[in-house]
Amino acid sequence: MAALSIFRPGLLASRLLLLLLLAGSAGCVEPYAPEVIDAPTSFLVIDGFINADGPTSIRLSRTASLDAKATPPPEAKARLQVEDEALGVVFGLTETAPGVYVAPATRLNPAHRYRLRIATSKGQEYASAYLPVKLTPPIDAVRWKPQGNSVNILVSTHDDTRASEYYRWEYVETWEIRSPYQPNIEYYNRAVSSIRVPYPGVCWSTEQSNRIVLTKTTSLGQDVVSDFRIQGVGAQNPQLYSRYSILVRQQSLTKEEYTYWEQLRKNTESIGSLFDPQPSQVTGNVRGLTDPNAMVLGFVGTHSVTEQRLFIDYKELPTEWRRQSGYEACLPPDTVFIVPRPPAFSPVEPQLAIDIAFGGQALLPISSIPGNGPGSIIGYTAKARDCIDCRTRGTAVKPSFW
Repeated sequence: MAALSIFRPGLLASRLLLLLLLAGSAGCVEPYAPEVIDAPTSFLVIDGFINADGPTSIRLSRTASLDAKATPPPEAKARLQVEDEALGVVFGLTETAPGVYVAPATRLNPAHRYRLRIATSKGQEYASAYLPVKLTPPIDAVRWKPQGNSVNILVSTHDDTRASEYYRWEYVETWEIRSPYQPNIEYYNRAVSSIRVPYPGVCWSTEQSNRIVLTKTTSLGQDVVSDFRIQGVGAQNPQLYSRYSILVRQQSLTKEEYTYWEQLRKNTESIGSLFDPQPSQVTGNVRGLTDPNAMVLGFVGTHSVTEQRLFIDYKELPTEWRRQSGYEACLPPDTVFIVPRPPAFSPVEPQLAIDIAFGGQALLPISSIPGNGPGSIIGYTAKARDCIDCRTRGTAVKPSFW
């Protein structure tokens, strides 16, 4: 061991919805731990909407105890159908993963009203209220604008018919990841040799929005949304280090659906002091058919979606901005010595030193450190896998839109 030395220079969750319901019913300022925290809960949670002009995806799950650490259990093996108020069943949804139900793109009649009907594997039935179809207008523009030390993502849209008025946006962010190291050696079969398969030089990470972004134009003379800010990205955020993309999805809501999301937004984002809006019960539009008193969380609307994608390259950003790759803590590399260094240590076989350093895969070798003699090696530069293999932070599969 003496010869080895390492030198190191410097989609919204069901539990939250349940918490909001409990907080609204408690109405207390003093801390209070209601008995229901430890009691079994089994409220149905519905996440999704009926797409009036595209594929429909609905996720079903069950609420869990507030102190549970596992993810909410999915509601699997249910039967989902979309029904026309005048014609009956229009199409069914297929379960593609536990609790995830999808249907291919379908264009619904904008003159009709539709609802979602659910039958669980235990024989419980639920249905959303019949709602009219809302056809979402196209997005006029998605652009970015620097403000201070951040980039604001702005969206504009309009509806000359004034049939929209209530808007909601979701977005998906994707960005490049570039590791600072490209090793030319690897530890394989207890030996350090030339690397067989290089680590990818570029990876991509994707993140879904988790904020509720809404606005309405009911108080305006025209149904126009101009440069509405839907997201902000800091100048030193690694998302902007190389190339960044955001896909903005726009939805036109009914007044009832907008009210539901606005109430949920206030409960999840605006509560922090006695002067902020206090928690209130969030009521959706799904009711139990088997048991009218059954608690159901979620709102199922019927509308279409329009979308637009934006790219930002680091070369477009202000030159004075200091970019951050996210790998700052990985610099500089560590050094693994496999021969004694002064002051002299007790000799250890280089093979043993190599096995100790790299056998557990905690460190990966990057390059060799030559010694004084021809072909001699006194050690290696190395770093943790997370600093070398960008696949620990994303995927090496290039997105189709990149």
